[in-house]
Parts: sequence; structure tokens; C-alpha cells
Amino acid sequence: MTWWQGIVEEGRQDQTLWLILGVLVTSLVLRGGPRLERKRLRGVIILVVFHLILVPVAGLLRVEEVGALRQVRLASLIFAAMAVVAMGATVLFVVLLPRVRLNVPRILRDVLTGVVSIVAILMLVKRSGYNLSGLITTSAILTAVIGFSLQDTLGNVMGGLALQMDNSIKVGDWIKVGTEINGRVTEIRWRYTAIETRNWETMIVPNSALMKGNVMVLGRRQGQPELWRRWIWFNVDFRYQPSDVIRIVNQALQGTPIERVAASPTPPHCLLMDLHESYARYACRYLLTDLATDDPTDSEIRTRIFFALKRAGIPLSIPGHAVFLTEESSERQAEKKSADRGRRLQALAQVDLFKSIAPEERVTLAEGLRYAPFTKGEIITRQGAEAHWLYMMVAGQAAVRLSVDGVEREVARLDAPAFFGEMSLMTGEPRSATVVALGDVECYRLDKAVFHETIKARPELAEMLAEVLAKRRVQLAAVKEGLDHEAQARRLAAAKVDLLGKIRDFFGLDDHHRMVG
Repeated sequence: MTWWQGIVEEGRQDQTLWLILGVLVTSLVLRGGPRLERKRLRGVIILVVFHLILVPVAGLLRVEEVGALRQVRLASLIFAAMAVVAMGATVLFVVLLPRVRLNVPRILRDVLTGVVSIVAILMLVKRSGYNLSGLITTSAILTAVIGFSLQDTLGNVMGGLALQMDNSIKVGDWIKVGTEINGRVTEIRWRYTAIETRNWETMIVPNSALMKGNVMVLGRRQGQPELWRRWIWFNVDFRYQPSDVIRIVNQALQGTPIERVAASPTPPHCLLMDLHESYARYACRYLLTDLATDDPTDSEIRTRIFFALKRAGIPLSIPGHAVFLTEESSERQAEKKSADRGRRLQALAQVDLFKSIAPEERVTLAEGLRYAPFTKGEIITRQGAEAHWLYMMVAGQAAVRLSVDGVEREVARLDAPAFFGEMSLMTGEPRSATVVALGDVECYRLDKAVFHETIKARPELAEMLAEVLAKRRVQLAAVKEGLDHEAQARRLAAAKVDLLGKIRDFFGLDDHHRMVG
């Protein structure tokens, strides 16, 4: 027998061609599949390569009739058997079982593959004529020694197997272990579970530690979507009624949708949680939809609370033991008051509606203005709402949105200085559009009660204001409808009469105060 004949005969007996064909089929099945399965396929290919190397070696030894033939042939068969078992496991666990919606945990798959491989190897050893009784006795003693020395490692392995079998913790879950580890599970291996934290760290936690200690799975509730309740704490002193604080904060949090905050089953809301020596302790509770962005969303909630309280003139509490001493001279007080009055007068000067009023009347209005800041995303005015005041925006930018047939779209943007809401202030008409802050916005608010005193003292202002409002309305209509000068004049006269009547009715100006145009 020649060397070539010996190699061919050895390959025929070992079914080498069928093994190569199996590798090709498995490669086609896993093409474009998970990365982990492609890595497993590389391991199968390495086993087949070792088998292919030993086949010609065994063929040569067959020709030469060397005593090492049995050992080489056994090694070749072991590599082939391990490759076949690995390919069979791939087809079973990756192709067949997922088709019937049965996903087997990775560790269980590895255990089953390992057990089948060991059984196959033992069968090959016995078939080759080796005595297994001595080998099994020696292996049992060796296994006991190894098990005793590696009991922690074995505990981790069994822990990982239990975690995947009972699905108590899954890849993708956000968990909290102890007081320091908080992150997302990215991998459950034989020995450990990998947890990625929000600080771009990866914590390696032994599986035995997860089995022995308490683990909190964040955002998981039976039959509910993944939501995580968050708490934001703040303090307000006893000068302000708890019902007012809760109402103001709830309006700010529920008035405009906040990104990553769930509106149901429970919208964000405020609660009075405790009473201390000098202040009341409040908490805002909300449901977070994206567990990876807890701190940014907490920050947005705190910002909403801060601006809402600031608009209402409610400061956050100062600890009772803190003492602040500031030397405030009368000159400094006068300077601060003058600067604030100047800013208010400047805001009023931007409103052409009030350019015709006397300087002393403008000063009276300035003293009655109310500071009203807003933060990004808050609704300043809502379309259809009845709010009898005008806003003067002195800093920031806002979007004007109109809702038609339930569809809201942005129609304009306002950049400071600007004003809006004059029709609601002068005639009581509902808001014609929604105005939303695009960033931090500073406004002054002129209420009907403040302006009522001015127009009551000088009722003839109604006619001047009606003329200004009528001109603005006709100018807008002229652009939209293309009115000529004659049509504009007729429209202006009619609009002035209409608005004058509405202003007088809204402010309760009687017939004695009416003026003949």
C-alpha cells in the first residue's frame, strides 16, 4: 500500500468529506448571524483543521505499521467528534429552537454541549480498546480535588447557570447591587456578570455574589412597561401654603410634556413629605422612560420646579441656622430700585400699545409689572385659554404655535424684545395661539387689575388703545388679503369701533366715561 492509498483509506473511514460538508453548511447558516456564533464557528473550523492534519499522519502510520497509529487515530476522531457536536449544537440552538420560540440560555447550551462532547469522547476511547475503569477512578479522585480547590469558581459557574435558567436577571436589565453598583447588565458569563455603569465603567461582579446578596432590578414591574420612579426633593419655608406650592409645581410639570417622562399611569406630581423646624419638605415623583438618562431628566425636573416657584415669588428655603449679614445703605437700595424701574420702563417702551400714555402713567404700570421667568419647553400661553394679562419678553426666544383640527404647528418665532397677549389684556379674548419657551426666557407680566387702575383714571385711553389695536389688525389683514387703501380705511374704522366697545365692556367703563369719536 502506498502512502497516498493509506491517506485516502484513512479519510474514507473517518468520513472526512462529510465533516467538511457539515462545516460548509453551518457556515452558510450562520452567514450574517450573531457575532458570538461566528466566533464559535471559527472554533469548529480549528477542530476540523486539526482533524485534517492528523488524518494524513494516521495514513502514513498505517503504511509504516507504526504502533502510535491507534493514539493518532483516536486524537483525530476526538477532534472530529467535538466538531460534529459543536455544529449540531449550533443548528439546534440557533436555527431550530428559535423557530419554535424557545431560547435556551447560553450557559445551559454550553453545559449540554460539553456533556455531549465528554460522552462522545468516552465512547470513542472505549471503542478504541482502552480500559475506562481505571480512567474513571482516577478522574473521580482528580475531580474531587479540583472541585475542593475551585469551589468559589464552581459557585460562580452554578450561579451564572441559575441566573440564566430562572431569568431573574437578563442581559439589558438595569440593576442595583448594594449601594455602589448601578448599571445595565451587558453579559452573563460562566464566572461573572458584566455591568456597565453610567460613568462609562464596567463592573465585573462574581455570579456567586449576585446569588447571595440582594439585587434590585430597576424599572421592572409585572405586566407593565419599563418605567423607573424618580424622586426630586426640595424645601420651602412655612410662609407659603403647601396647597399653593403643590398646585404651582404640578401645573409646571404637567402643563407641557417633558422628554423621557411618562404621562401615564401616573403623571409627574408634587407631595408634601415632611415638616421640619423651619421648612416643609416636598418631593416631586415622576416615571422615567429611559433608564440611561436619569441625571439629565432629574436636572430638567429641578429646573421646572425652580422657575415655577420663582414665577410665583416663592423662594426655596434657607436653613434656619444660616445667618446672612449684608450692609445695605440707602444709596445702594435706591440704586437697585432705580435699575429695576429702568428695566421695567424699557420693557414697556417696546410695546407700541403704551407709547401714547403719559410718562407718569407708564411709571405706574412699571411698578405693577410682575417678573415671570420660564425655562425651555414651558408653555407661556396656551391657545384658547382665558388669561387676562400681557407678556413683555425682555430676554430669550419663544415659538408661536397654532393648533388646527388637532394638529399643532409652529408659525413664528419671537425674539426679545417682544410682547404678546395684548388682546387678552384689553378685551378678554381667549389666547389665539400657544407660545412655548425655546430656552430660558425672562418676561414681565401686566395684569388686568394693574392696567384697570390706569384706564379707570383716564378713560379716554380706551379710544387711543382701540386705534392702535385696530391698526395692527388691519395691517395684518392687508398683508393676508391684499387690501387697497380704501378698503383698509373702511376696515380700520369698523375695527376701531368694535375694539373700543369690547375694551369698554371688559373694563366696565360706563356711559359717562364714553367718548364720542
